[in-house]
Amino acid sequence: MARNLIKMHKEFGPIYKFFPRTYLLPSEFGEFKNSFANKSGANRPVYIVKPEAGCQGKGIFLTNNPDDLNPEDHYVVQQYIKKPMLIEDLKFDCRLYVMVYSVDPLRIYLFKEGLARFSTDPYQQPTKKNMGNMYMHLTNYAINCRNKGKFIFNKGLDDADTGHKRTFTSILDYIKEEYDDGERKCDEMMHKIE
Repeated sequence: MARNLIKMHKEFGPIYKFFPRTYLLPSEFGEFKNSFANKSGANRPVYIVKPEAGCQGKGIFLTNNPDDLNPEDHYVVQQYIKKPMLIEDLKFDCRLYVMVYSVDPLRIYLFKEGLARFSTDPYQQPTKKNMGNMYMHLTNYAINCRNKGKFIFNKGLDDADTGHKRTFTSILDYIKEEYDDGERKCDEMMHKIE
């Protein structure tokens, strides 16, 4: 997916700026290493490193040092978003589902519901001390469900707006309630997604 997003960004420019800077290693290791040039301390970029063929959060880690990686290993490396939107001090991501019904003519259906996955430890910007806390920095269900005593499992639609796995519409409802002009912000966001 990263390879195709990068190609689309090169072809169509700004319309494909919705994902963080991504490097495919080992082929782009030099470019990745150059992103650290003349940067030190708090100015060093933080990246999330994912094994190329991994799943369920296995092998993922954060780094701000290119020497942490073997230049020959296959990784997808993305710039870490340091100031994400938080709900209840927790980082989260959203998954929406689409069906490509036809390519020519292009016809895509966006399912009205999706899901949001939450981290289980309150978010803090990455530092040398907390970069290894995957319960803080990752939202993967397979990782966070192992955070004993903290992971809250939803048992049904009645509690779809609590816990660490929620409905996408509960996120929209939260934005509408908690932000000034939340209804308009949700409409704009959905328009951009569509």
